[in-house]
Amino acid sequence: MDQPDEVCIKVFVPRGNPRIPSIFWVWKSADFQEWESYDMLGISYDNHPRLKRILMPGSWIGWPLRKDYIVPNFYEIQDAY
Repeated sequence: MDQPDEVCIKVFVPRGNPRIPSIFWVWKSADFQEWESYDMLGISYDNHPRLKRILMPGSWIGWPLRKDYIVPNFYEIQDAY
């Protein structure tokens, strides 16, 4: 097998400052996965050209998929409809 069909990369990062190098320059398709993990888990990627939130509003505080996340006790009315 010359080229694998799938690649899985696991990286352990410290909870206090989760920063790792971006693989965007190697695989352009990693762009969305890096956006998602930044938005949901707070992992920052060094040298990523356009790191931004894509699932949560820009004003959202915190990282919803982290185990230490505290759920806010408010809900927007427009989210219910």
